[in-house]
Amino acid sequence: MAILKNCDGTTRRDCLKLGLGGLVAGGFLGSLEARAIANEQRAKNREADACILIWLDGGPTHYETFDPKPLAPVEIRGQFEAIQTKVSGVHYSKHMKKMAAIADKLAVVRSIRHNQGNHGAGNHYMMTGAPPRIPVGCGAFVSFHPSLGSVVAKELGAPNGLPPYFSMPRMSRSGGPNFLGAKYAPFVVSDDPNRKSFRVRDVALPSGLDGGDFSVRKDIRSSIDKMLRMNDEVAGDPAMAFDEFYDQGFELISSKEAQAAFDIGKEDGATRTAFGRNPFGQRALLARRLVQAGVPFVTLYEGGWDHHVGIFDALDKRLPSFESSIAALINDLEVNGMLERTMVVVLGEFGRTPTINARGGRDHWSNAMSVVFAGGGTSGGQVIGATDKQGYSAVENVLSPENFVSTIYKKLGIDPGKLLRSPDGRPIHLVSDANPIKELMA
Repeated sequence: MAILKNCDGTTRRDCLKLGLGGLVAGGFLGSLEARAIANEQRAKNREADACILIWLDGGPTHYETFDPKPLAPVEIRGQFEAIQTKVSGVHYSKHMKKMAAIADKLAVVRSIRHNQGNHGAGNHYMMTGAPPRIPVGCGAFVSFHPSLGSVVAKELGAPNGLPPYFSMPRMSRSGGPNFLGAKYAPFVVSDDPNRKSFRVRDVALPSGLDGGDFSVRKDIRSSIDKMLRMNDEVAGDPAMAFDEFYDQGFELISSKEAQAAFDIGKEDGATRTAFGRNPFGQRALLARRLVQAGVPFVTLYEGGWDHHVGIFDALDKRLPSFESSIAALINDLEVNGMLERTMVVVLGEFGRTPTINARGGRDHWSNAMSVVFAGGGTSGGQVIGATDKQGYSAVENVLSPENFVSTIYKKLGIDPGKLLRSPDGRPIHLVSDANPIKELMA
């Protein structure tokens, strides 16, 4: 077979012929030591150990949630009145009652804006902190840059055989690892935790296979893996990615801590009821259990926020139970002593248009949106930035998706200014503007 060489004609095999001395002295062991030092320093600097990101796919309205405009004309302010929150002078929309009651624990950012008004592009920008390099349509699944969850998985890892990045019940359009590799893709839990027969795939032995049989098969697999690969000169060997999935799967099946984290039935009935006996509420509870077990990043993907038609009827039905579940998650984290070290973030790809359209809905609008933070060292009772009096655009303390993503990285002890390397060695900034939102930092 052809031997692939680099630009100066040196192959990987040529390098190996030099021996392992230099690798041990200054390479492999040196990198392990450097990683250990970096992890120790990161632990000292970070404000949060984990992030639960609640993604409202479609673009949730800022008017009918956290940035109402009661003094605007009815065609702009809509049908919902504003309500007073626990924080004097701060108002949310009428259905955000449970969130209003804990507004002293929340920081609402009202001034993030960007220029990507399509779902695919907006999703990518807010999930990665990197604007798409080419025009992207609404239905596109975009991956030009690693997502928040994948970067956190790579940088922090997780204990006890648990994957470091979960997404429920599916992965977001741009929630993948891109050039970081499949190892850092999310572990997707698609089943509904509210079902009595809830089961997480791939965390138990297949039916008909007992522990002894599994051990024998594992030993056979290990023997085969000792054989040299014929294409070890080729970068990106798909068999290597398969090996990584195999190793992760074995660790997951073998981990008692992982098995216990998924056993949501161990929660008492009152707790499960407080979260809401519905799919989203129980996923929020499962997210808490995963974070409790040491998982650093969980995405709760909740679609259906693209309200071009009948927005008020839709939100009348959906918002009360939904915002109640989020409030329950934040309260539960506090009761369990976890809120100080767990960041909860609620957002979508953009906000909605100032005027109500002819179909009784609001359309895409990236000039204004609301993003909610709680926990992870965030001071509550804040409103950061502002839109104009009619909600057309962020006008005060204007912030970008880069600032938002940098905030999450910084709180988790990850340097948002870090320089990554693509598989071909090209330098890529983790975030081009590494300045976090200063009001959210402790």
